[in-house]
This record gives sequence, C-alpha cells and structure tokens, in this order.
Amino acid sequence: MRIGAKTTYLPRHIVAGAGLLRREGALGVLKWSLVIDKDPHHIAAHSRLAHQSRVVLNLGLNMLAAGASSFRVKDGMARLARAVGIEEHHAQVTYTEIATTAYANGTFRTELAEQRVMGVNADRIDRFGTFVANLPEHLLVEDAEAAIDHIAARGPLYSTPISALASGVACAGFAFLNQGGPVECASVFLAALCGQALRKRLMAWKMNHFGVWMVCGMFAVATYMLTIGILGTVGIIDSSHEAGVVSAVLFLVPGFPLVTSILDLIRQDFSAGISRGVYVVMLVISTAVAIWTMTNVLHWSVEPSTPGYVLPPAALLIARALATFIASYGFAMLFNTPWKAATVAAAIGAIINTSRLTAQDLGLAPLAAVGCAALVVGLLAHLGSLFTRFSRVTLSVPAVVVMIPGVPLYRAITALNNGEVLDSLSSMLTVITVITSIGVGLAVARMITDRSWLMEARHDLPRLPGSEATIPENFRPHSTPRG
Repeated sequence: MRIGAKTTYLPRHIVAGAGLLRREGALGVLKWSLVIDKDPHHIAAHSRLAHQSRVVLNLGLNMLAAGASSFRVKDGMARLARAVGIEEHHAQVTYTEIATTAYANGTFRTELAEQRVMGVNADRIDRFGTFVANLPEHLLVEDAEAAIDHIAARGPLYSTPISALASGVACAGFAFLNQGGPVECASVFLAALCGQALRKRLMAWKMNHFGVWMVCGMFAVATYMLTIGILGTVGIIDSSHEAGVVSAVLFLVPGFPLVTSILDLIRQDFSAGISRGVYVVMLVISTAVAIWTMTNVLHWSVEPSTPGYVLPPAALLIARALATFIASYGFAMLFNTPWKAATVAAAIGAIINTSRLTAQDLGLAPLAAVGCAALVVGLLAHLGSLFTRFSRVTLSVPAVVVMIPGVPLYRAITALNNGEVLDSLSSMLTVITVITSIGVGLAVARMITDRSWLMEARHDLPRLPGSEATIPENFRPHSTPRG
C-alpha cells in the first residue's frame, strides 16, 4: 500500500474498501497500491452513506423480525432510503437475511445482515408501516434511527396469562368448527391454554423454534388426554371424545408466516417465499411428530368416532359465526394485534367464513368456496385499511387463518406415520390445494387494489460518474469491445 512515498504490502481484502486499488508490476511480480482519496467532500460522502445505509438496513431487519413479507420490507426500505438521501436502493431479502446496495453521491455501499428473531408482531408491522407512510421528503438519519428504535422497543400488547387465555378460546372455537362438542371444546380450551403459556416461557428463553413447537405440542396433547381421561374415569363422559386432541395444538399452526410465504411466492420473491415456507413446513412437522408420538404411545385415536353435533340451520349459522369470531379474535391476539384491529379482522372472518361454510353445505366446491372467501377477505381488508392505520395483512390473516385445514393436516401426517400412505397423501393433497387457494385469493385481491402487485417495474443500475479518473496511468486497452 503506497501512502505518500512509502509502500506497504497488505492483503487485498483488508484495504479493498478504503480507496482505489491499483495493480502494478510485470512478469508475475505484482503489488497492490492504494491511492487514498484526500478530498474531504468525498470522504464525508462515503462516511454519510455508511450511516444512511445502516439506518435503512436497521428498518428492514426490524420489519423482517416482526414477520413482514419481503415486498413490505423492500418497499419500506426503499422509501426510507429516498427520505434520508440515498439515490437508489436495492435489496435482497430472505426470511433471515438482508443484502442491500445503496447508491449516493457517485458511489455505492453494499451490506449484509442476518436476524434470528422469527416471530409475528402485527402491531410492530403496522407501526413501521405508519412510519414509512408518513416519511417527509427529507429526513435526518439520526431522527430516523430514533424513531425506529422507539417502535422496536415496544413490548408485547398482551401478558402471558392473556395470551394463554386467547389461545384457549381460539382453539375452542376451532374445535367447534371441526365438529367438536362441549366436552371437546372445554378440554381443548384447557390444553391450548397450558400449551401457549409454556410456549411463551420457552420463547422468552430464546429456545429453538422447532424444539419449542414439539415440546409444546406434546404438553398440549398430554393435557387434553389427561382431562379426557379424568372425566372418563369419574364416569362423566365415554371414550368417544379422543379425536378432539388435534384441535388442542392448533395454536401452533404458523398461519401468519404461511400466508406471507404464499404471497411472497406469488409476488416472485422466491428467496423469501421458499425460506419462509420451509420454516412453516418444519414447524408443522414438529407439531405432527408431537401428536403422533403421544397418540401412538398411548394408543389414542385421532379419527372422529361420532358424526358430531346436529343443529337447526339458523342455530348452526349463528354458532358458526360466533365460533369464527372467537377463533379469529384469539389468533389475532396471538399475532400481537391491537384490539381494534382484532375486532375488525374477527368480524370479517365471522361473516366470510360462515358464508363459505354455508356455500359448501349448499354444494359449492370447497376449493372454489375457499378461494372466493379469501378474495373477499382481501378486498374487505383493503377497505378496512383505508379507514384505519392497520395494514391489510393485519386485518386479513386472522380472518383467513380459520380456513386453514389444520385438523385434517395433522391427521394426514399422523396417518402417514401409521403407514396409511394412500389415505394420507390424498388428504394432504387436499390440504395443500386449500392453502394455495387461500393465498391465491388474497393475492388476487392485492392485484385488484394495488398496482405494484399487478405491474412489474424495471430496476436499472445507476451509472457512477467520473469513471475515467479511476483508469490506471499505464493501462491501455488493445481494442474496444463491441456489443
């Protein structure tokens, strides 16, 4: 490295970002000289770009940790980049990593960061969305950093007891929608409550998610079995309530990342969609292993032995609406959604899911019913977002999560473990197509209401000025390449 009259030899990777590297020498004898840019204006521009790029990356990491989709993360970063003075910003987002390149003042900076906090915080997503939507034309990096840190420092809206209660209520509503009677609903309520309380504790200790899902699944299943066993021993019930055990673990269904994964794939953000989808599949497998282990060891049946309840049409309609509202509201609380947004989402879910089930009873194909229902949910969530500060994803995911066939999914995986391959694959294929229909319905709603989802924009790299000044003195090209 040449600084003034002295030449110092350093590894290339140490000095690559400090200035202009120049290659000198011949016949295999090479040295790398570093020409230091002493222009104070250029030095200040490089230093400022480092701070600008960092605050934008910080926003992206916080949004990603809250469970935001790749599209929302990229859009938020691009808007903040323009506000803090970055001329052009490009980002590559996966479920755990972000790589960015920022262009400003005739130079660029590339950064890579990783985040390991995988979860859902709808309140934080909406607050970051509000922050991004209200950005001024020009914003100091320091002010942006303070605002981001303030939002990120907010704790959960609900305590562990309230979250556990919401889990129990939501799974009890799910149990009713899956033909569960009063005994199943009450037992599921207790089991899901205990399972969620344990999950909150393990998550606070930063435990591995796949291990947490497996342990909490086993604990919830054991609680359900113990409750049913005690009631059967004292003669209150018979042995026909075993199948409700699957509903006891539905609080572990990764509904939010499942929906955002499908939306990322439809948006052609494949790196984020695939990695998030793999995360969802691994959580589902962990829960399914927990169910199969407990039920196989104790010879517990997961298939319903009775046809379930039979209600008059009017009573069935009201009961379905109430159960859907309860389930959607409970899951919204698990996503850390404010109560106002949870109420709107639960109301949308109650109306649309009840209509879907009624349409299926009247003969409409399940896939068509689910797809149309998800489309209407997406449109209603868009309308709701226009009149509130809450985003479409916050209002739509709790409303569609009750349509995810969690019980058939876990029963199909359990059947596969028991060697019932054909029945299992048939059920699993049905589950996959239903989940896909939900994602497609929501994506079509986004295309109808958001032009950026319908039309693809071209992304060109900006030209860097002053390239002639970087040409080494002894460099002479032999010819000009032709395109």
